[in-house]
Amino acid sequence: MKSAAAWLASTPAATRAEFLGALADHQIAALPWLFEFWALPHQLPPSGDWRTWVIMGGRGAGKTRAGAEWVRSMVEGPRPDTPGRAKRVGLIAQTMDQAREVMVFGDSGLMACCPPARRPEWIAGRAMLRWPNGAEARLFSAHDPEALRGPQFDAIWADEVAKWRLAQEAWDMLVMGLRLGDDPRACLTTTPRGGPFLRKLLAQSGTVMTHAPTRANRANLAPGFVAAVEAMFEGSHLGRQELDGLLVDEAEGTLWPQHLLDAALQRQAPPLDRIVVAVDPPVTGHAGSDACGIIVAGVEQRGAPTDWRLWVIEDATVQGASPHTWASAAIAAFHRHGADRLVAEVNQGGALVESVLRQLDPHIPYRAVRASKSKGARAEPVSTIYERGRACHLPGLALLEAQMSLMTLQGFTGKGSPDRVDALVWAAHELMLGAGGASPQIRAIG
Repeated sequence: MKSAAAWLASTPAATRAEFLGALADHQIAALPWLFEFWALPHQLPPSGDWRTWVIMGGRGAGKTRAGAEWVRSMVEGPRPDTPGRAKRVGLIAQTMDQAREVMVFGDSGLMACCPPARRPEWIAGRAMLRWPNGAEARLFSAHDPEALRGPQFDAIWADEVAKWRLAQEAWDMLVMGLRLGDDPRACLTTTPRGGPFLRKLLAQSGTVMTHAPTRANRANLAPGFVAAVEAMFEGSHLGRQELDGLLVDEAEGTLWPQHLLDAALQRQAPPLDRIVVAVDPPVTGHAGSDACGIIVAGVEQRGAPTDWRLWVIEDATVQGASPHTWASAAIAAFHRHGADRLVAEVNQGGALVESVLRQLDPHIPYRAVRASKSKGARAEPVSTIYERGRACHLPGLALLEAQMSLMTLQGFTGKGSPDRVDALVWAAHELMLGAGGASPQIRAIG
């Protein structure tokens, strides 16, 4: 999805001129301050009845700007002197210096984002902002949770919560104070780090999340920055965390420890002897459905079978898609890579899976597979391919690798279904663990 500004920039020059020419002078003057026009999708609050909004993203993805603009939307009314939804706001960072220099006076902080007529006054002696309509925001340090015991708020903006040393203690105190107004809410902006606090927060029913990698905001970053850092860190643990903005801590007893994923990274694949597209279809096909896992993988058959190497080429997974949409994506991946076969799990869809695929491409080479053991039991022999150094990953598989880190012999420890990992497992069985995928872990059909 694009922002309105990105859409306008991509239209013909005549359309842009017509749009701008239709605006009055005061509308032109207001345009730089209309964040809804400029914002990227992950920078806008989700709809619905939520209490905590987590904006998780890579470095430079626009998280601070989104947090500052959310505070604006909460405190500002229709006119500079008109009350907004929130009157008492808490601004919390790891230290007071970081709260002041980033959240208030930073390039994307509140003072930079507020238009002159609505800009708050900084009261240094009280570490506080006061808006023309009387709304106030006080600064706090997460380093001292006890200092958060007394204050109360109707809105909270907490920055870089994943690096707070006393995150759970500070958050517990903040939640206790979020009790003013008709609909008190919190916005948390952070680059993810492993640890129980963030994962526990994301699992709560009142929490929603938006996410974006660094590259989503490349238009607002220095030229060449994204290319330079991706060349250095893409595919690494640090890259998945700091650039892709993914929560990459691994589960206890994971089948794919981080060192195996780091060792698998390669920049370019050799000519491959076979390529398959593996599909793990969702049970239903609507916006709230599980993703349809679609993984493209190949095998390099050099030497004896014990020397063959698995190459994971692309993650073409689609989210919340109809059967027609995911089948189209799988077939497109098949032709894009010149694959030899499409493999799909049919535990849930039965003959419907093949029917949907054949409607789009009647002649596609297809094999249906049905799981006869648990996800962990199917995944374990695939993990041994990685343990023996016989698996390679091309860049761009961060979401797949994040799921792999949470797969154990007992099952998946993350939220939702491990659709990407399931598809990877089917691909590996087809290519490496038995002729035509007929390994002890699955049963081939047809």
